[in-house]
Amino acid sequence: MTAPSQPPPAGTPRLSMSRNGTPSPGAAPESTPPPGAPPPGAPPPGAPPPGTSRRRWRLPRRTVRLKLTLLYGGLFLACGAALLAVTYVLVEHRLPVAISTQGQTSGGGSVKAFCAINGTGSSGTTTLPASGCATILATANQERNAALNQLLEESGIALAIMTVVSIGLGWLVAGRVLRPLRTMTSAARRISARNLHQRLALDGPDDELSELGKTFNGLLARLERSFAAQRQFVANASHELRTPLARQRTLVEVALRDPSPTVGSLQAVCERVLATGEEQERLIETLLTLARSQRGLDRCESLDLAAVADDAVQASEAGAHTRGLRVHSALAEAPALGDLRLAERLVANLVDNAVRHNVPGGWIEVVTGLREGRALLSVANTGPVIPPEKVDLLFQPFGRLENRVSRDGLGLGLSIVTAIAAAHEAELRARPLPGGGLEVEVHFPRLPPGEPPEPATTGARGAHGSAGPHSSAGPRGNEGPRGSAAGALKAAAKQA
Repeated sequence: MTAPSQPPPAGTPRLSMSRNGTPSPGAAPESTPPPGAPPPGAPPPGAPPPGTSRRRWRLPRRTVRLKLTLLYGGLFLACGAALLAVTYVLVEHRLPVAISTQGQTSGGGSVKAFCAINGTGSSGTTTLPASGCATILATANQERNAALNQLLEESGIALAIMTVVSIGLGWLVAGRVLRPLRTMTSAARRISARNLHQRLALDGPDDELSELGKTFNGLLARLERSFAAQRQFVANASHELRTPLARQRTLVEVALRDPSPTVGSLQAVCERVLATGEEQERLIETLLTLARSQRGLDRCESLDLAAVADDAVQASEAGAHTRGLRVHSALAEAPALGDLRLAERLVANLVDNAVRHNVPGGWIEVVTGLREGRALLSVANTGPVIPPEKVDLLFQPFGRLENRVSRDGLGLGLSIVTAIAAAHEAELRARPLPGGGLEVEVHFPRLPPGEPPEPATTGARGAHGSAGPHSSAGPRGNEGPRGSAAGALKAAAKQA
């Protein structure tokens, strides 16, 4: 008989055998795992069993509703605990106390020991015989302590139950109070740039949440106006930029289709194309100026509006003389704080607008000074009649009137004035004059205390007063429709 085969020792490689008992070629040897090692395919130590996943407990999100609920529950628990403590102290003082004491008899004899139970209120003091005093004292104090412990336990259980009830009620009340806020949140998520016309429905009492809803509706209204103005501005800018491009294309196409072009005709076409390109450059530069003005102030320094206005009047003198306009300036010192370059652009745009949109033989008046402690700049001019409801249109980008005398402007001058005034937190006022023309006033903020009185100047200017170096031969008086207003501004400048 053959001996039974012994199992190979641990760690001995095994060969996979084929059906005829020979090792199959290319088969990899199999090895047995060392003692104590997990079997192949088993999960590593410490891993959860198959089919289960670790649950990571997370705290609930700290919402306002949860905070209010915990606040209500905490306040109720604190007030209940304080009430329980006060009740315990009051009951403790009301329960009788048994003591052992000594005293003389009523006949004045020897001193004897006896038991006394001190009550409160109308119960008074009860005296008992001395026999069995220890038993009486123990029984009375035991009953007293049992009553106090029972009061404490039952009150504590009632307080715990009512605390849980108060937390539940606080959760419901907080949800009820915050329901309008959730409605506002849902409505705000639905509102986008395409449906800014939607508003929150403000149902309910006039409380803080209603005020918040009104504030949000006001914000939506301002955003709607801003988006509408931005879309209008983009449309107008696209139109203004497309016009010179179409003109250039037309000029080039006409020149190319000319069967017999000459040098002179080509030069004329090139000059007109260059002029159109310069117009585009001016438009783009003006748009950049408008964007910089709307961005705000990069720096703030002392300046004098009188010096700035004097330079602007001198720069516009040639254009006013060409159109036969009379320029009158009453320049009194008007110190202010702001960006000097933007202030120069503001005054230059106002004076240039007064020159461009005037009538032949008209007048222009530029006044600076102080009014109620604020620096004032006023520019008035004759011109076409402007309806009062159309005044705001002039200060919008590319805003023009059909009856404006000159159309060589870009339609951005007064909108830049508006942006610069807003950047300086200045108040801009405009009103049409009765006989035609426009009056624009810019009121700068008051100087802060301790500001140096000497403002920075831009150059030499004439003497300040009712008549400057650019005044006409005499005051207009009744020649224009604004004689009384000009006199009032001159008087204010003199008093300043």
